[in-house]
Amino acid sequence: MHELRIATDLAEMVGRYASEAGWKAVERVNVTFGQFIQVVPDLLESAFREAARGTVTADAELVIEIVPAEMRCMHCGAPYMPAGDLHACQSCGSEEIELIHGKELFIKSIEGG
Repeated sequence: MHELRIATDLAEMVGRYASEAGWKAVERVNVTFGQFIQVVPDLLESAFREAARGTVTADAELVIEIVPAEMRCMHCGAPYMPAGDLHACQSCGSEEIELIHGKELFIKSIEGG
């Protein structure tokens, strides 16, 4: 369950930011994950609650955005969204592909004061 590690790191980063900013509480944390990071939002939320317990981040709302995977064929140049586990180009069938979106993992914004 990599959600626990992500949640622990997230709570630590947000807590450090809030401390440096002199905040008494974090109200909202907006995070973005690519589809291929494969987080389970409910598990991440639960793990975040546990990791943030007793900190300025304890009552923060965690807002999770999942970015769908997007590929581009290196052979024909067609952009496409992969279907399931099939990653070959949907136009020409080539397996020479480039990942455009889907591996993102970042804090989009933190709100508090």
